[in-house]
Amino acid sequence: MTEREHVRVAVIGSGFGGLGAAVRLRREGVTDFVVLERADSVGGTWRDNSYPGCACDVPSHLYSFSFAPNPDWPRTFSGQEHIRAYLEHVTDVFRLRPHIRFGAEVRRMTWDTEKLRWDIETAGGALSADVVVSATGPLSDPRIPDVPGLDTFPGKVFHSARWDHDHDLTGERVAVVGTGASAIQIVPSIQPRVSRLTLFQRTPPWVMPRMDRAISGVERRLHRTLPFTTQLRRGLLWGIRELQVQAFTRHPDELGLVEQIAKRNMARAVKDPALRAKLTPDYRIGCKRILLSSEYYPALTRPNVDVVASGLAEVRGSTLVAADGSEAEADAIVFGTGFHVTDMPIAERVVGAEGGTLAEAWKKDGMQALRGASAAGFPNWMTVIGPNTGLGNSSMILMIESQLNYLADFVRQLDVLGGRVALDARPSAVRAWNHKVQERMKRTVWSTGGCTSWYLDASGRNTTIWPGTPTEFRRATRRVDLAEYEVVRPPATKKTPDASHSPSEVTA
Repeated sequence: MTEREHVRVAVIGSGFGGLGAAVRLRREGVTDFVVLERADSVGGTWRDNSYPGCACDVPSHLYSFSFAPNPDWPRTFSGQEHIRAYLEHVTDVFRLRPHIRFGAEVRRMTWDTEKLRWDIETAGGALSADVVVSATGPLSDPRIPDVPGLDTFPGKVFHSARWDHDHDLTGERVAVVGTGASAIQIVPSIQPRVSRLTLFQRTPPWVMPRMDRAISGVERRLHRTLPFTTQLRRGLLWGIRELQVQAFTRHPDELGLVEQIAKRNMARAVKDPALRAKLTPDYRIGCKRILLSSEYYPALTRPNVDVVASGLAEVRGSTLVAADGSEAEADAIVFGTGFHVTDMPIAERVVGAEGGTLAEAWKKDGMQALRGASAAGFPNWMTVIGPNTGLGNSSMILMIESQLNYLADFVRQLDVLGGRVALDARPSAVRAWNHKVQERMKRTVWSTGGCTSWYLDASGRNTTIWPGTPTEFRRATRRVDLAEYEVVRPPATKKTPDASHSPSEVTA
């Protein structure tokens, strides 16, 4: 039997998280790593989501790596094609392509307690690694609801993240299911060319104007000539978002003014009081993700658009039946119904030290990981954009870079310990961290705002959002506290005894 290939670190995914991890490993002097990507190109969610109108709702200069500033963003809010091009650029500038294995979807990862390594089975072959960095991201596996009769629909059906560009919607009757971030970009983009558009809305979103504009050639030349101006711009954007996040996490009762701005935005575009009533949320702004669009409301007022203020309940051939009993005919259905966020599919494929999967470990109490990175019983396995690392109103890149700091120190600690060694998060440390996170969650708008969002798992626990600011998370992930981990040696050597002091707490 041939010995399988072994690397020091295996990174899963080549979106922002995976590419960022690869760059950070190289900066730490680690070159013995691979990036396992299931598709045939990099980009993650910005490769998969190519629907009409796809763009980011975070300003361009903040939605990019601090170590790879881009002076040439064409707009204040970038479109999908520009973000994907940026990630291709990062891949080339940091010479990551030799490390990337395309068509290498991970089918199973199993911890070998004897050899202290992860045995990994992929679509492109088998290998092993001392450390696994899972950067599959929460927005990678589309979720299509189980609608009775959907299999009887004779027309075209697809999810926004798997857009069928070969199918022309021109002149068709199109049903859009969902009113999240994708749907509010899709609706204005396809409305002018479809014969009829029916929007199935279970819960109306809060929508703020999108202050987008082209970035002038003068600005871009300035950023190229004087790089510090790009940093200043990023810093200003960061500061504004930091203050906004604090309103959601500490003072949700003070968001009434923001709601008034959103309502005035709606009133300007929607004159019909009946339609306006359908589109007015009954929960606090920020409880669900705030959406940005200056075109969504105007599109809904067009004569070829119907808003059904009810979810899709059943499909009978080409007839779509809403939960309120109303019916609509359609030639195509587009699901803008989000992703598997609180039940990451990758967790089914990770088998830990005790022989159970990560999904099984998380089934009882929901997803939880020490500082959003390490799960008890899964040594040397770290996740980027893990449990409770999401942000409600700022750039995820800020959180990713904090997790990369933690990853870098994790690798350093393994080096300091020396020899064949692994670090396994102590169950007590994971519990203590998660308790602090959930206690802080109680005062946030996501808990007090009166809504049900995709941030919540099946039991109603918010396992998605970080209940603080990006700066607080950065402080909490600056270094690895060995007291929060068991140091695992090969079986001949016993594990270190439990630490006598309590794990570090979440920064307040």
